[in-house]
Amino acid sequence: MFSYIKTKLPSILMLILALSLAACSTSVDKKAGDIDTQKQSETTPKMITMAWNADVGPLNPHLYGPSQVFAQAMVYEPLVDYVEGGKIVPRLAEKWEISDDGLVYTFHLRKDVKYSDGSVFNADNAKKNIDAIIANKQRHSWMGIVTVLDRTEKINDDTIRLILTKPYYPLLQELAFARPFRFLADAGFPSDGKTSEAIVKPIGTGPWVLTEYKKDGYAVFSRNENYWGIKPQLGTVKVLIIPDSETIVTAFEKHEIDLIVGAGIISMDNFKYLRDSGKYNTGASEPLTTRSVILNSAKAPTSEMNVRLAIQHGIDKAKMIQSVTLGLEKKADTIMASNFPYSNIDLKPYAYDPKKSEQLLDEAGWKLPSGKSVREKDGKPLLLDLVYVSTDAIQKPMAEILQAELAKIGVQVQVKGEELMVGNGRLKSGDYHLNFWSTYGVPNDPHNFVTTSTQAKTGIYEALLGLSTKPQIDAQSKEVLASTDEKKRVELYRSILTQIHEGAVFYPTAYESMITVYHKNLTGLKFNATKYDFPFGTLDITTK
Repeated sequence: MFSYIKTKLPSILMLILALSLAACSTSVDKKAGDIDTQKQSETTPKMITMAWNADVGPLNPHLYGPSQVFAQAMVYEPLVDYVEGGKIVPRLAEKWEISDDGLVYTFHLRKDVKYSDGSVFNADNAKKNIDAIIANKQRHSWMGIVTVLDRTEKINDDTIRLILTKPYYPLLQELAFARPFRFLADAGFPSDGKTSEAIVKPIGTGPWVLTEYKKDGYAVFSRNENYWGIKPQLGTVKVLIIPDSETIVTAFEKHEIDLIVGAGIISMDNFKYLRDSGKYNTGASEPLTTRSVILNSAKAPTSEMNVRLAIQHGIDKAKMIQSVTLGLEKKADTIMASNFPYSNIDLKPYAYDPKKSEQLLDEAGWKLPSGKSVREKDGKPLLLDLVYVSTDAIQKPMAEILQAELAKIGVQVQVKGEELMVGNGRLKSGDYHLNFWSTYGVPNDPHNFVTTSTQAKTGIYEALLGLSTKPQIDAQSKEVLASTDEKKRVELYRSILTQIHEGAVFYPTAYESMITVYHKNLTGLKFNATKYDFPFGTLDITTK
């Protein structure tokens, strides 16, 4: 912070000093020796600081972890966007047409779009991006679009055409998702044009630019002054990387950070504590995704139907949700919320009934020996491992409650916290009995849920491998995605979701919401339609 020199100087030096100060800062108060920190000049960018529990990553728009989705969504944009009410609206494409047979999608690109480096977004660049994504199609196999996209054609400088091998009704929804179908400037591509390993620099058309970065320390995003749309009110968003949720709360109370936002960033206990203090503004979004635990049907002993059913009936879910989320999230009885497309079907919840759990385990040969607390069969204990993400403030207490609840029916659960990438790796390899997982939410569910059930290395596919109905689920999943008959799609989704529910592979816990806590000098916070687009665009600072 600048301070005025109070000793006498020759007038010429005083003039030079005054001019220097005026050039360097526009926030110096007229009162000597003081700076008004309560007011920000119109030309001084306003900055907020938030915390996140993992490094933002290299921000390759065409890849996944370790890049954080919210950060990718700040920098990059899609052709179309998903907004409240389930509508698909223009973004980088101002309009589009779909052929009658559903095989050709023609996108007319906006003509006023520049990347943050000043280069122009056009058909050549759009095609280059899509071609790079499809060149790595095995990595993106969880998205049905990559399996049906035959080629991308440039029609003119402002028009591209996507040619499909067969109809795929969710194509626009997948193009709206936060990754990988977003667009990188030519200068961001490596020399070989392949983004499957790395990019040169994260340069997007979005409202934000990554301007400073220290791995595992912080990331600074500045407003993209070349942005074609409505520019954010803020000039800068600084993201501090703080893995520990308790430390995040302490930093917030000390005014070292202005905003906490997300799901699982802090515990619900701490959220309630901050909310009830009355010192801060708080909010929660509508339910966006479903928290769940996957029960691996392909690995013994969760490969046994009775073991999975015993787990379903053996946990007091309502009590667990109340304890962990303090009633801020709604108990989930099905993997898809009934307000999601094609998901309003009559599925009978698995009621809490520990006596039934014990009966099921007895019938399966898992007996409780006299004087022991863990059931055994053929001399082996009923031992399960449960994997959770160590930095997730919700998963950890849920894991501990699950462990305690299942111990009551004679099931020993070994709980282990893993780093995000390690936990995801175990999920995809099938190296677990129980593992936390969340649905994708809008705009992807339920179509991506059934897509991943047919694609290896997604975690969902591996978890379902032990079901006798897996071949039928696979066949119906492929059929529903290519169907142009709405009535037929309704029937197929009903069958798929019913079979998966009855297979007891997913233990849904709660319908997940984003929460936020922010200091009262921030205004304009409004949640967006998905969990991946954070509400930075409308945020503003009244006083600082």
